[in-house]
Amino acid sequence: MSENKRSFQDALSESPLVVPILAIFTSMVLGGIIIAWAGGNPVAAYIGLYQGAFGSLNALSETAVWATPYILAGLAVAFAFKGGLFNIGAEGQLALGAVAAAWVGYALPDLLGAELPRYLHLTLALGAGTLAGLIWGAIPGWLKAHTGGHEVINTIMMNYIALNMTSFLLNGVMKDPSPTNVIARTPLIAETARLGTLFAKYRVHWGFIMALVAAAIVWWLLERTTFGFEIRTVGANPDAAQYAGINVKRIITWTMAISGLLAGLAGAVEVTGLNYRHELGFSVGYGFDAIAIALLGKTHPLGVVLAALLFAAMRNGGTRMQFMTQIPVDIISVIQALILLFVAADAIIRYIYRLKASEDKLVLTRGWGG
Repeated sequence: MSENKRSFQDALSESPLVVPILAIFTSMVLGGIIIAWAGGNPVAAYIGLYQGAFGSLNALSETAVWATPYILAGLAVAFAFKGGLFNIGAEGQLALGAVAAAWVGYALPDLLGAELPRYLHLTLALGAGTLAGLIWGAIPGWLKAHTGGHEVINTIMMNYIALNMTSFLLNGVMKDPSPTNVIARTPLIAETARLGTLFAKYRVHWGFIMALVAAAIVWWLLERTTFGFEIRTVGANPDAAQYAGINVKRIITWTMAISGLLAGLAGAVEVTGLNYRHELGFSVGYGFDAIAIALLGKTHPLGVVLAALLFAAMRNGGTRMQFMTQIPVDIISVIQALILLFVAADAIIRYIYRLKASEDKLVLTRGWGG
């Protein structure tokens, strides 16, 4: 009997899902304690959270809308993690992707003097966004590969450049010239550059399907191709990869480039599928939340999708929770922080629930100049 119990505990400990699930459960319990300590009703709060996220078709639609950029940005960070790199620049890559898609969306027909076919205009808008993200991601990748410049520092600094560049453009040459416009935003993109909605009465759009397809493609690329094997090998041990004949510099550059591509696509999809323009500050936090989503999903594409849906549900349901209980919506941020804490420091969860220590080590970055 005791042997069967030990074998079950060992199997449970080795499951990649057990720590994230227990982390979520523990965080929700602690969040409930905090709500009660603040004078609220935890049961009512979580009922409101559920209703706001999943309680109706409209709620499901809005959760999918929130999840779309989270999935793509989370995939961007997770992809870099697989190569042993830490891309903190998803925020800037996403912003530039949105700016590029918006410009192609509203300016290209005027430049050409004719309306473009929908399939072509939409493809060009999405392509411009992904290309902008790819270039912005490739720069720190190239610097890492050829100069040893740390990708964490470089991507942080490039966030400042991208976000300030975006602010300059939206307050200047790209600002909507309409007399009634007083905020930093672009003109509306043309109808031919817009993604359609999945259902007539709801805001969820084809970008959600694109995000799911992107997750499947990333999984296939990493797990079923030689290029993906090279990325994972470089991420695990670049010295061994170099000895095996893998061009480590090329892999590092392309890993960051593809990571930036995914983040740029997130921005382009938000413009073409939801906002139909780019506004200053529309994407604040997506790139940084993506780090938490990638960690919670254990850098696996399926895990990223599930983690993105969780974060989207919490963000979408938080308003309903606040309305029903008068609990500040900031409690959602506290719960998200606790989830990330317990996933990142999984030894805490394993100690609380008496699980076997994990032997897997996630390589996020290989050190300064490494």
